[in-house]
Amino acid sequence: MLEMKVPSPGESITEVEIARWLVKTGDYVTKDQAVAEVDSDKATLELPAEASGIITLQAEEGEAVKVGQVVCLIDTTAVPTAPTVPTAPTAPTAPTAPTAPTAPTTPACPPSGERGQSASPTSGDRGLSPAARKILAEREIPASTVVGTGKGGRITKNDALKASKPSMGTPTGGVRRETRAKMSMLRRKVAERLVSAKNETAMLTTFNEVDMTAIYQLRAEYKDAFKERHNVSLGFMSFFTLAVVRALKLFPDVNSMIDGQDKVTYDFCDISIAVSGPKGLMVPVIRNAENLSFRGVEAEVKRLATRARDGQITVDEMTGGTFTITNGGVFGSMLSTPIINPPQSGILGMHNIVDRPIVRNGQIVIAPVMYVALSYDHRIIDGRESVGFLVAVKEALENPIELLMNGNPKQALEL
Repeated sequence: MLEMKVPSPGESITEVEIARWLVKTGDYVTKDQAVAEVDSDKATLELPAEASGIITLQAEEGEAVKVGQVVCLIDTTAVPTAPTVPTAPTAPTAPTAPTAPTAPTTPACPPSGERGQSASPTSGDRGLSPAARKILAEREIPASTVVGTGKGGRITKNDALKASKPSMGTPTGGVRRETRAKMSMLRRKVAERLVSAKNETAMLTTFNEVDMTAIYQLRAEYKDAFKERHNVSLGFMSFFTLAVVRALKLFPDVNSMIDGQDKVTYDFCDISIAVSGPKGLMVPVIRNAENLSFRGVEAEVKRLATRARDGQITVDEMTGGTFTITNGGVFGSMLSTPIINPPQSGILGMHNIVDRPIVRNGQIVIAPVMYVALSYDHRIIDGRESVGFLVAVKEALENPIELLMNGNPKQALEL
């Protein structure tokens, strides 16, 4: 009998949660078959079978288990059961002669005290308690719309009160139901980190706007050739990532963190990118983004986003990061104040691009404009650095050929 234990998903993680069993006790599983999904505080991972055999589950869904704890047993001596072969139908038997009908019996008269009573509640009663029946009748709520939580599905007084709970003090005959589900370990950890970031940092946000005309023109001219040459799309993330790298070099305080009483400043740029995955927000990291070209950034963004959305992202791929970029614009956000991803000290929020009137060379023109926001930890980053950083990002995005491509778009895009 093989004991399957919870493997360590990554450094510093000591506990995971069984998010979902993909098999049930008694199933025959094959080696490397995914048998469960487990949530850590950083990612959701699949648990593969270590051998083939009959599985016996040793933990419940939603249960928190320690790394190294046995969660299932696999009987490796078992063999898969062969599918049953349907037997040939038997020949029909000859019909028997009908028997003579029996005379109907006369029902016995019930005692006078039981006339009109039934042995069980009518279908309309549905096992209502007297108090529940009275409440539902007063509020004209059909019993068929109420879920009973009592023994055998009996509708209790509390069930009736919940079903008829008024809205803002105004009685209503509509159905008002609630559902309750335990949050995953990943979602609970994200919630803790967000609250911690709000409570333990001096977070401030500064805003600016970016005229995206130059980037629109570059993408319109080169995106087809870029896609054909590199098999990845020329999106906005490469421009923003390289603009952030440039700004971090100009304002290194933004690429710093607080560790106790020390300030740690990095000479490399590990850029975290927020990606929406099946289990919620995930933040994989582009390592050493300062060494990547437009092609390199777009390829890495595509790789990490695909792994996150397929549930294949690892904890190591989401660990670290010195600065974060989040793009709420893909969901239609016009403006937001992103929350810092601790222990980092800054996060840049991108938003949707909308045609807006702006002043260019003394003339009012319509241009594609994006609002950008930088949230930062004021304990370590001063106003000069934060505003200067965001202005540097804006300058690079509005003049990408000169500031991001060294004056040669084809060479920068490796065309």
